[in-house]
Amino acid sequence: MIKLNKLKKGDKVAILSPSFAAPGRWPHVYELGLKRLREVYELEPVEFPTTKKVGASAEERAKDLIDAFGNIEVKAVISSLGGDDQITYIKNLPKEPFVNSPKPFFGYSDNTHFESFLWLNGIPSFYGGSLFVQFAEQGKMNEFTVKYLKYALFDEGEIELEASKEYNDIGLDWENPDNLSKNRLYEPNVGWIWNGNQNAEGITWGGCVESIDELLRHGVTIPTLDEFESIILLTETSEEIPSADYVRRVYRALGERGILKRIKGLLVGRPKAWEFDKQNSTEQKEDYRRQQRETILEIVRKYNSTIPIIQNLDFGHSDPQVPMPYGSKVRIDTQNKKIFANF
Repeated sequence: MIKLNKLKKGDKVAILSPSFAAPGRWPHVYELGLKRLREVYELEPVEFPTTKKVGASAEERAKDLIDAFGNIEVKAVISSLGGDDQITYIKNLPKEPFVNSPKPFFGYSDNTHFESFLWLNGIPSFYGGSLFVQFAEQGKMNEFTVKYLKYALFDEGEIELEASKEYNDIGLDWENPDNLSKNRLYEPNVGWIWNGNQNAEGITWGGCVESIDELLRHGVTIPTLDEFESIILLTETSEEIPSADYVRRVYRALGERGILKRIKGLLVGRPKAWEFDKQNSTEQKEDYRRQQRETILEIVRKYNSTIPIIQNLDFGHSDPQVPMPYGSKVRIDTQNKKIFANF
């Protein structure tokens, strides 16, 4: 993987909408995210033509990605949010603009497709840190998230990951600007859940389960089976709150493709279990997460009996959030129950 340059205070960062143009739908949330970039991180956001253009074509969004990476003044690219249609155009991007001018990219969910594209071209990224959800968190940014975003933006080297003491997956409606001054509801976090006795070290790849499903079903290029011999797989599920049976089928596909028996380890983000159209109680959320954990463990162990599997990590569709290094080395110390990631 190419070694990326770290940022300095005062650097310019591109704010792009490679999926849904959330800044055009909720401009008040967008402005809060820009304010946080300037005040918390002392970075200067740069807007591109489709950042706020709801309904922008795939070609327009591809051009913004190419132009942002090609702009020598831009030192990193941050996605505004996710979406559901990157599968339609990321696979057609030319590789040269990105290989010739690599820089850190931050995003998750539908941005799995672009980060996998970067991975295939030797460019690491960060799975997390969208402008709308992490930077523009209502009330104030979570200090746990602030710390790990600073690691990703400014620091380099191996960092020991921590489990957050609390978590949030209950939203505040973006349609109401008054919500920007409120705080999200946080709940106690049970911490990481371990299975397996082996230590492991590898390069991360993966993303949102629903996006991985799309990569598999549409035949988009992913790492080779030989490359999976060196990979620690990252997965997490989205606000769609897919059933355990759906997750079972995607994991089974990974198994039948020969992937699960080759990977070095598995890290699973805490499943989001509440959404405005699925307002589950605390008990329902706990049951949903338990079903998903048990399903993942059952399927993976059918194909691989030895790798370490750690679930309920702070990445993906949950806060606070670690922007997980994607395409960088992660080391799992099972004996001491510790995880280290190269930022």
